[in-house]
Amino acid sequence: MATLHVQQSGWHEGELAVHSLLKVPPRYQNPTSAGLPPHLGYRVAISPLVAFGALDEHGWPWTTLWGGERGFAHPVAQGILGMQSLVNRRHDPVVCALIGNVATDGELVRPEDAEDGVKLMSGLSIDLETRDRVKLAGRMVIGAVTARPDGKGKDGEESGVGEAQLAMLVEESLGNCPKYVNKKDISPHVPSPELVSNSLPLPPEATTLLEKADMFFLSSTNGRTMDTNHRGGPPGFVRVVNNSVAAGVVLVYPEYSGNRLYQTLGNLHVNPKVGMVVPDYETSDVLYLTGEIQLLVGQDAAKLMPHTKLVVKVVVREARLVKDGLSFRGEVGERSPYNPPVRRLAAEGAIGQAGASPEATATATLVGRENLSPTVSRYTFRLSPPHIGGGELLKMWKPGQHVTLDFSETLDVGYSHMRDEDPQYLNDDFVRTFTISNAPSRGEMHVKEGTELQITARKHGPVTALLQRQNLRVPLEVSVLGFGGEESFQISAGGGQDQKVPVFIAGGVGITPLLAQAPGILGDGGLKRASGLALLWSVRAEDIPFAAKALGRIPGLANRTRLFVTGAETVLSQTQQEMVKNMEEKGARIEVRRMEKVDVLDSGTTAEDRKFFVCAGPEMQKVVMRWLEHEDAVTESFKY
Repeated sequence: MATLHVQQSGWHEGELAVHSLLKVPPRYQNPTSAGLPPHLGYRVAISPLVAFGALDEHGWPWTTLWGGERGFAHPVAQGILGMQSLVNRRHDPVVCALIGNVATDGELVRPEDAEDGVKLMSGLSIDLETRDRVKLAGRMVIGAVTARPDGKGKDGEESGVGEAQLAMLVEESLGNCPKYVNKKDISPHVPSPELVSNSLPLPPEATTLLEKADMFFLSSTNGRTMDTNHRGGPPGFVRVVNNSVAAGVVLVYPEYSGNRLYQTLGNLHVNPKVGMVVPDYETSDVLYLTGEIQLLVGQDAAKLMPHTKLVVKVVVREARLVKDGLSFRGEVGERSPYNPPVRRLAAEGAIGQAGASPEATATATLVGRENLSPTVSRYTFRLSPPHIGGGELLKMWKPGQHVTLDFSETLDVGYSHMRDEDPQYLNDDFVRTFTISNAPSRGEMHVKEGTELQITARKHGPVTALLQRQNLRVPLEVSVLGFGGEESFQISAGGGQDQKVPVFIAGGVGITPLLAQAPGILGDGGLKRASGLALLWSVRAEDIPFAAKALGRIPGLANRTRLFVTGAETVLSQTQQEMVKNMEEKGARIEVRRMEKVDVLDSGTTAEDRKFFVCAGPEMQKVVMRWLEHEDAVTESFKY
């Protein structure tokens, strides 16, 4: 019979090592509680799901997710958690690790029957409606799985569905923070498990599941105890680096700012083996993974996943994809306000990485600000370039490229656990990429002292808020990390009969790549076929002043422009009407309606003789690119 073991939790060597690596201030006490205090036991009992972790016979961790109804897991004695749940007897790796393939249906399995007499396990109860979590660590006391008579699969064969009953001795527990938990409305479901794949590389169904996943659960061990935790974010926060026979299966996910206990990373520092479960709440499909991790910090992390300071790289050793293998389903609810944007890999062409150096290549000082509309402004910076390696000067940007600026020295005020008034702040590195609005001085090959650079941006987030409120009499200096941008989005100035006629489609500030290129295209020595340049630009009614100033600055652009004004709930003001009239006098066609497919396909010349350049917000870009399915078209995002 198991005896109650009270674990006095200090910090183990792995946790201390990670605290040191990540420069966490010394802590005097680990907040983990011994046993299962009543208030934490109650929170477990009202949670409809518990993720469990266990070790297989070779010491590899696995994770699963059980439940579907509140109360399926609850305290049954001091420090003892009892649970009863439908499970997949055949393919759930935690069922296999804890209970195994018993000879007799319903046979009781005790840890003393195991070779070492101990079966470590861990858990994480989670209520996806309230975002409440409780971590559990201990060992199995007793368990059994009974086949369900209605557990039938294809052709009436037994599906492998069973009812698990298990008791866990809880030695440690901890109430956890609610960040990065995306809400779900959980309901019970009787599964019909079907093994899709248990080999590598991952099948397409598995990579699709990873692409849509907004959370997963992971388990780890330091050899003495186990830990199960959750990782969440926006759909797509887990990235697939490799998935082939030759390169193996490698996944990457960012470690967001949390409570800085680093219990999971501490275990992984001691023992890099990890077990993961990725549930599909809509279909009850489930992906089980086990493998080894590598922790990447600072520049090593940013090289793989730009704008990320801490990355976990998982080399998958074994995987199982089971269709309809979970005993619950979930309806998607509110996303966590703490979710950062998806961080894409550098190899995927992550915005802001191309051409950027981890070290500053110049200093930019804010010297001018012009408000172009209530929310759009043009900011002017004066550059001071230092000499870089070997005395080489910083090369001048090309029209249409972007600049990467680092505002962290001004905006980063250090760690905070929760920040409800500004959740996005916690994982912000304050590095931003903006398309450069002005063309470089003609003939200049390198940035010189005093070279001016302009960006045009809509006020959104802490960086543009800083630029908007900054007193221009007080110098604001930021680091320039470099220039970059897709060559494919630069309209060639080479001319020639083979040059296609450019058609530029912009939404709001998506016009900025053209603002820098248009003077060279339309002026002397510009593109020979530029007479066919067409601009289709969609703006909000409030941004009419922005459009008027942009078309007024670049001679010849207005008479190539069709402007679509949206969001005008009332008649345009007298000032707006005067601006519209002025633009029309310059040759612009202006319509108060949304851009439509016929507007796009009737622009320019024949399909074989034109090329589309699309820069707009995600929704507009998606719609326009659907229209251009059979056209020569390239895109650029301004959602940096």
